[in-house]
Amino acid sequence: MTMQALRCQVCAEPARTALGFIFLAGPKDEAPTRATILTNQPPVCAKHVRAAAVLCPHLEERPMVFLVQSAPLYGVHGTLYGPGEGGVRVIASPDDYLPYGHPLLPTFLASQLIRRLSSFRVVDLDELMRELRPADA
Repeated sequence: MTMQALRCQVCAEPARTALGFIFLAGPKDEAPTRATILTNQPPVCAKHVRAAAVLCPHLEERPMVFLVQSAPLYGVHGTLYGPGEGGVRVIASPDDYLPYGHPLLPTFLASQLIRRLSSFRVVDLDELMRELRPADA
């Protein structure tokens, strides 16, 4: 629900801020120079940015912060099924995401929605908190 409706992963309230959507990634997860980022992590609201950074060990309390203007749904992550002896069986559990429109989608059991982040800017947590103060005060 949080990924589908762009709601905060902490409180499930709408995640849009005056600066856009806030997506967090671990400090080693993404190359900030890429034009497009694919993520399975829902956004966070302004109120819960600091809490998410502290409570999620993966973020190491110093997340890479993406201020995003556009985050359309891209596809899914999950397991590919197909016919086998005795019925349906797992064919693969790919590491890559399957985009919407892919021909294998009808036999794919999705476990996570994926969004494509574009039109974003990367900031550090302290810079974000300074920018949010006047924007969402």
